[in-house]
Amino acid sequence: MTAVADKKSTDQIFNQISSMGHEQVVFCHDEKTGLRAIIAIHNTVLGPALGGTRMWQYASDMDALTDALRLSEGMTYKAAVAGLNLGGGKAVILGDSRKDKSEALFRRYGRFVDSLGGKYITAEDVGTSKQDMEWIAMETKSVSGLPEHKGGSGDPSPVTAYGVYMGVKASAKQVYGNDSLNGKKVMVQGAGNVGRYLIDNLIKEGAVVYVSDIFEDQLQKVTAAHSSVKVISPDDVYDVDMDIYAPCALGATLNDDTIGRLKCAIVSGGANNQLKDTDKHMQMLMDRGILYAPDFVINAGGLINVYSELEGYNRQNALSKTENIYHQTLAIFETAKQEGISSLAAAQKLAERRIEAMANLKTRR
Repeated sequence: MTAVADKKSTDQIFNQISSMGHEQVVFCHDEKTGLRAIIAIHNTVLGPALGGTRMWQYASDMDALTDALRLSEGMTYKAAVAGLNLGGGKAVILGDSRKDKSEALFRRYGRFVDSLGGKYITAEDVGTSKQDMEWIAMETKSVSGLPEHKGGSGDPSPVTAYGVYMGVKASAKQVYGNDSLNGKKVMVQGAGNVGRYLIDNLIKEGAVVYVSDIFEDQLQKVTAAHSSVKVISPDDVYDVDMDIYAPCALGATLNDDTIGRLKCAIVSGGANNQLKDTDKHMQMLMDRGILYAPDFVINAGGLINVYSELEGYNRQNALSKTENIYHQTLAIFETAKQEGISSLAAAQKLAERRIEAMANLKTRR
């Protein structure tokens, strides 16, 4: 029975990997440091796969694999739409980022990254920090997002948040006819680095901001900086009377239960993979007349930032390139309208067209 069960489990893993078209998936294990990680490389047609390393406590190993696969696919689309010469990759480390970190663990992980010979370049993500990147950099050159004193670009979160802000404004322009957020009610789910910087931008423009997070210390940072922000319980997020829902935490918050509860005209946020079931839940949003700003389009600022680091970093240049997310988002909305497809399908079509064109170009050399 065990052999049969193991074969079913193995088949499930390979079927999931092949169905999404991944080039390579690496399972990393080191008993001495406690490292358990998955590196997923989706596509390298446009260049090396660049994507952050996430550290999270997953309910199961399969959940971790699914997250790595979906996130890396999203990075492929993100780089392609942003016009970057990068492929899509992502990694997850299984563990509690508040308890399980150590220099040894991240340096051992860095050796796994290095073994890929530059095919995958990692960076900061949920649950990891600049310090973690410094440890990784002790073992490999395939890391970006290093602190400024190490010649890197520092925290990419402000640039990511600025791109999301541009996406929110473009979404408002599409729905309301102008991009002013003054007086607009915005529910920001997630008070991590990106969420906090997004809130800074929203408050400056006069938006009415609500915030929710599972960590009290994160909420305190927001309310200490902005007394007007109202804290909402995680259970009540989807019932808030709002104009814009901005998910900035983990993905899959748009599902069978939550979409029916939403009281908004726009979903535009920084979280990856916001739709639990991509096709089904995109259609549900469309049926309710809710505009969706594709996550991999508007949260590309962080990727643009670390890519700029690889070229020779200049923060102002990174911000200028990120500002183009506004125009790119509006163009995707227009394509969706003209072709009668979803905004997500329009964005994916744009990405796939560029990847296919570059793949054909390489075959003609």
